[in-house]
Amino acid sequence: MSTAPSTSTTHVVIGGGVVGAATAWALTARGERVLLIEQHARGHDRGSSHGATRIFRQGYADPEYVALTTRALALWDALERESGETLLDRTGAVDHGRPEVVDAIAAALADGGIPHERLSPADAAARWPGIAFEGHVLAHATAGRIRSAVAIETFLRLAERTGLAELRFGTRVTQVEDHDGELTLTLDSDEQGSHAPRTVRTQSVVAAAGSWAPTLVGGVFAGRGARLPAVRVTQEQPAHFPSHLPDEAWPSFVHWADGDDVYGLLTPGEGVKVGFHGTGPVVDPDDRDFAPRPDEAARLQAYVARYVPGVDASRPTFISCLYDTTPDEDFVIDRRGPLTVATGFSGHGFKFAPLLGELVADLATGGAPHPRFALGSR
Repeated sequence: MSTAPSTSTTHVVIGGGVVGAATAWALTARGERVLLIEQHARGHDRGSSHGATRIFRQGYADPEYVALTTRALALWDALERESGETLLDRTGAVDHGRPEVVDAIAAALADGGIPHERLSPADAAARWPGIAFEGHVLAHATAGRIRSAVAIETFLRLAERTGLAELRFGTRVTQVEDHDGELTLTLDSDEQGSHAPRTVRTQSVVAAAGSWAPTLVGGVFAGRGARLPAVRVTQEQPAHFPSHLPDEAWPSFVHWADGDDVYGLLTPGEGVKVGFHGTGPVVDPDDRDFAPRPDEAARLQAYVARYVPGVDASRPTFISCLYDTTPDEDFVIDRRGPLTVATGFSGHGFKFAPLLGELVADLATGGAPHPRFALGSR
């Protein structure tokens, strides 16, 4: 990874969620200047990154993703040292359900040198009485939960502390125009009486706008001979359920069920968050109602009543968030000319945040894309 500024260009990062925030920190840590533009308020709840907790787990059946989690874990540790913040609570994680999936995860963890443990459903229930287990059960202790809201603010604060970052909230990028080696951004600011310029011209733009990125910059990529994959934007509706167990009783968990896969973790002070993975309706990110679908709400409560006995399934507090999902659930991180794009995190990107910031910063400063996430690999 480069350590010295490649040009005097100010990198414009579009999006103040976790990927944009991590990229701003990674760039400023290298001595690069950054203008971060976010259409909503700081810490907003309109996208994919809000909320107090996210799962960190190394349990992938794909060895390449397991290796990426190991790199990300080292960077989370480094970020904690740099910031003085606790960002990752090591609660451990447990996978259970379909044997072919759980066994593949165990094999990938073994290949990656990740300590793990197999248990019977009865032994797992004795250890974690809040969960009803089925099929094969696998636990690994390096996992846990990320303090996600704290993490985003930490990235932003560290970027600001360098003196190289300007963070502009309540400002929407409405158009991106390609001028060979430069891009012109048209801005629409919510700030009353703002004297900020309505256009910005730069040699480096990072579109880390999640569900908004394909619409905003897909045409620019197409004009440079690269087509973004179809990104399916959905409104997901997990819920917090009150628990009658102590906080330490809850690992992060994934149930590879017959049907839709389910994830869960404790959010201290709010309850146990449980949700189906990627089953929500397709939406326009600018035109959504944030309301849970009654049929899906009832289905989630029925699931929780059966498989999460440590909570009160009758008292959900529903949450609304966006998924931006690619057909293969691989991320999109690539560059064409002055434009770098980061999108398609498919409901499993947050755990990689400090690594994603580094990968995107590599691209924006002239490095090569990660082969797995490059457009040419699709």
